[in-house]
Amino acid sequence: MPWLQTDVGEHRLARRSAEREGGTQILVAGRRLLQNCGDRDYTRTVVPDGDTAEPATARPWLRRVCIAALFTLLTVVMTWPMARVLGSRSVEHHDVFFNVWRLAWIQHALATSSVLFDGNQFYPERQVLAYSDAMLVEGLIAAPLFAAGLKPLLIHNLMLLGAIAASGVGMFTLARYLSRSTGAAIVAGLVFAFAPYRFGHIMHMELQWTMWIPWAFWAMQRTLETGRLRFGLLTGAFLALQIGSSIYYGIFLAILLTVAGAVQLVRVAPSQRLKTIGVFAAGALVAASVAIPYSKPYRDATGRVGIRAIPEILMHSAKPSDYLLVSEGNLLYGPAHAAPPELALFPGYVALVLALVAVVAIRPSAVMFSYVIGLLLAFDLSLGLNGIVYPVLHEHVGVFKGLRAPARASIFFLMFLAALAARGCAVALRPLPVMARMGAIAAIGAVALLEYWVVPLRLWPYPERPALYAFLARQPDGIVAEFPVPRVDLLPGHDARYIYMSIFHWKRLVNGYSGYYPPSYLARMERLATFPDAGSIAQLRADGVRYVIVHEGSYIRAGESAAIVTALAREGLKPMTRLHDGWAAATLFELSSP
Repeated sequence: MPWLQTDVGEHRLARRSAEREGGTQILVAGRRLLQNCGDRDYTRTVVPDGDTAEPATARPWLRRVCIAALFTLLTVVMTWPMARVLGSRSVEHHDVFFNVWRLAWIQHALATSSVLFDGNQFYPERQVLAYSDAMLVEGLIAAPLFAAGLKPLLIHNLMLLGAIAASGVGMFTLARYLSRSTGAAIVAGLVFAFAPYRFGHIMHMELQWTMWIPWAFWAMQRTLETGRLRFGLLTGAFLALQIGSSIYYGIFLAILLTVAGAVQLVRVAPSQRLKTIGVFAAGALVAASVAIPYSKPYRDATGRVGIRAIPEILMHSAKPSDYLLVSEGNLLYGPAHAAPPELALFPGYVALVLALVAVVAIRPSAVMFSYVIGLLLAFDLSLGLNGIVYPVLHEHVGVFKGLRAPARASIFFLMFLAALAARGCAVALRPLPVMARMGAIAAIGAVALLEYWVVPLRLWPYPERPALYAFLARQPDGIVAEFPVPRVDLLPGHDARYIYMSIFHWKRLVNGYSGYYPPSYLARMERLATFPDAGSIAQLRADGVRYVIVHEGSYIRAGESAAIVTALAREGLKPMTRLHDGWAAATLFELSSP
């Protein structure tokens, strides 16, 4: 079965046919030779790049620098005007507050030897970082930036935009390895880095950290080609990094890596298969050595907060029609085709056509077959409870009961599609002269970006160290409660803002914001709903609260905040100061023991 052999022979023969006259005779002779050369050619390393569109004098390091600069520049352009206001503005969303708090907490915990998962919100709960994705890798990378004194929002925006650019570079690396074409790999990077999915989740830091996904597949390909231990270990390391960056993606990556690798195992020489499996097992041990201890706080948290409700999972399960919908603000397709953030899954017609060319025009191979299988499986996983595979996983694998949004598996659909699109682009443009090929790549990339283009992002100012919180930071330690608190049926209210502001004083809060809400917090919010009556004050005293903040600008009804301040004074709370909280005036009280 010649199509099960490695694609190395195809690349070798394509290069020779481009370099010599009589290419047809060489192609025929080479194919016969490969069919009779036995196990030796199953895992031979891929030959150097045969893409004649790339100058022969190009140095690898120079190409890498240029590609990194290209995707950095495109990220700045596609997310404009964020780069102009990196230190002061970002998109308006509760999760931006939450992102900054998670990044800052990890640095604070490391600097103060605090228990890593015992964040300062939801007091007196423990291990509260496990109620959502902890973003451990992002936090560790950001920690030196916080220690250097950079502005929190500047760090957030650098981490956000850097992840998008790095994802494009990672996809370029994988696609170039598969297609042997620099131009086609650039197109693949554009698909993976700038599709509507990115802009739908522009507020979700962990969902932008996808750079480890293509790198893991690149390492898997190298392991299959060479059988070397270092590439197997790299595969496991990239999987571990993805788990630490985004638990959602780590879970899906483990499944799809296994499936794609198993399909491609048939192209490994029979005498080398056990060795290759052993190398992958070593990589799996690397990933497991990270995933098992990292998962313990989350497993413990499940016992406290339970699992996701079926209606909630269904709400965030994709339908096939969602793959025709774009993110809000898409310039070309407009609001008529816009979808909520979780369901803006349109990959672009350019990518779809190029991937179709790859499937139709290229001789089938185990590599291509594995990526088509991965594409279909990722599509089905994104359908969640509307699909075939996910309901089985949800029923029998406990971790899937805690996932709210299966549609996020669509990022893997994008990755597989981008890889196939690179193959299709390379084969379609191969007959063209060098200059025509370069022009065609530029045109294809421009059309793809036009499909993904959004209107300039609407950005919102995020205050840094307002006077109220600077004053609070100088006070003795104590528990803080901030008002107004949210209604339990209208979460999160202003609590995301409160936890963001806590990075400027690091005192513990009874307020909180996360993917899950602990039962103790929900019960407390119900008892505090009647604030400032005697019962709510008694609850604050029972919780050991020392500082009470009343945000006057957050109350809707006229005179309500003034009445609350007066009532608190009657209850014996001591007014400490009235200062700006970043949005409006707020009064800080000290609550003494009864």
